[in-house]
Amino acid sequence: MSSLALAVVLSLVSAVAYAAGAIMQEHVAASTSARPYAPLHHAAWWVAVALNGLGALLHVVALAYGPLSLVQPLGALTIVFALPMAALFVHRKAGAAAWRGAITATVGLAGLLALTGTAESHSLDGGQRGVLAGATLGGVALLFLVAQTVNRPIIRSVLLAAAAGTAFGIASVFTKTVAVDWSWSSPLAQWPSLLVIAALAIGGLLLSQASYRGAGLAAPLATVTVVNPVVAAAVGLTMFGESFRYGVPGTVCALAFGVVAASGLILLTTERIKATRAEAAAEAEAKVRSSASPARPSRQPARRREPRLLHTDARVLPSERDSAGPQVGDGIDVGPVSRTRTNLEMEMRP
Repeated sequence: MSSLALAVVLSLVSAVAYAAGAIMQEHVAASTSARPYAPLHHAAWWVAVALNGLGALLHVVALAYGPLSLVQPLGALTIVFALPMAALFVHRKAGAAAWRGAITATVGLAGLLALTGTAESHSLDGGQRGVLAGATLGGVALLFLVAQTVNRPIIRSVLLAAAAGTAFGIASVFTKTVAVDWSWSSPLAQWPSLLVIAALAIGGLLLSQASYRGAGLAAPLATVTVVNPVVAAAVGLTMFGESFRYGVPGTVCALAFGVVAASGLILLTTERIKATRAEAAAEAEAKVRSSASPARPSRQPARRREPRLLHTDARVLPSERDSAGPQVGDGIDVGPVSRTRTNLEMEMRP
């Protein structure tokens, strides 16, 4: 197998691993509401962490065998793989609008990354790394705080996913700088950058986990998938000397692909908002129907009427129409009653 074919296979397997991890994260978010950021007690969450780590490892290995212009666009297939996998394994089917938004975002991202040229390996000095780390942490914190003030779950989830994608993208930038400057003779020289990478990776994981709460799978995953490489490419263009291919026409096409990717994200967001409104309306209608239905009367067992005695002594009371004495046979008398009775009562006497 050639190096190019191996890079393609590794990129596709990496995208599948990322998609499976996202499905697991969304499943955990839907079933665990107490801890939206770090459901450490949930075993499925650790499986999602392992799948995301596997996807990142395969992505790095694919970059070692293939060019960035090929590996990065293939990584955008994560959202395309995630939708049918979710329908197959966890029975979460996506509508036509979600499919259109996901495919639109993927096509725009793939075109944008394909037009991003590569330059020689560059690194950042200490001052540039400090400025980039501070700006990233500030931007992520700002997105997080804004998300906490938003009432709509889907908008809050997209903001959290954008913060996660930003953290992942800058973590990739620091990983590239560490790889360029790494020296086995002095490995501790890179410890500040390694700490930044760890903080951004963990923060991105926690933010992405929270982004799936109440927003489904497609919109948060598409946001992370698009924002992550776009942020990394923006840093490469501004700080690493990279440029778009084919000069000015390539730059114009790249901007157009960026607009296409953004429109896909907007379509996913609006589709989820409409779905949420429809679910809320259906729930409210069900409540109204249940409250309007007449209550079924409860059937109480009939109380047995106890017979009342006609007299309290052995005397036979005079009847209203019949005289005292034997009527039917010896020893049987008809006793008078004080008022009309519905029951026939007899007294046997020796």
